[in-house]
Amino acid sequence: MAERNPPAIFVGDAAALDFLNSLATPVDTPFEWLNDGEGFIQWLREAGLVPQRRLQSIVGNAMPGELDSLAAQARSLREWFRGFVREHKGRPLDGDALEQLGPLNRLLARDEQFRQIVSEGGESGGFRWSTERQWKSPDALLSPIAEAMGELVCTEEFSDIKACEGHNCTLLFIDRTRGKKRRWCSMAVCGNRAKQAAHRARAN
Repeated sequence: MAERNPPAIFVGDAAALDFLNSLATPVDTPFEWLNDGEGFIQWLREAGLVPQRRLQSIVGNAMPGELDSLAAQARSLREWFRGFVREHKGRPLDGDALEQLGPLNRLLARDEQFRQIVSEGGESGGFRWSTERQWKSPDALLSPIAEAMGELVCTEEFSDIKACEGHNCTLLFIDRTRGKKRRWCSMAVCGNRAKQAAHRARAN
């Protein structure tokens, strides 16, 4: 599968926010990374959410148009979750949010995960649990995304989720700085643009 999209943007510090950032306006021009099945597979590959060999197998066995249909489902899931995140970001989640998460719980219930005992490797031997997933159809590609969304809801502070303050930028991220003072998706892009704009304003 030939790559044709530019590299995806991973500045969210959480896989679920990186998924929301797969539609973004980082430098004034909107871009859709999940525009079709090919773009969706490329994004999953770059995000590392699905093992490479599983992606290759699913792509090789997919029916014509099946991955494009799946990309459309992924876009719908993304925009539903974007609404949830934008509604609740900047403050702790409360009990009322649980009812809104019904669609995500239903998607999670479709997942087929199981655990296996595998070797720790190395000379010392030993064993550990490994969580595996059944990849019976292309629809299974939505499962790790749903899991990432659940991780965001259950393990992150929504009060730390912010939107970049850059002009026209739509990227979301978790502010993990000590003073919670992060303002930009990237200092190299939006941060520098803001500095340049402030410099021009002072010069006038």
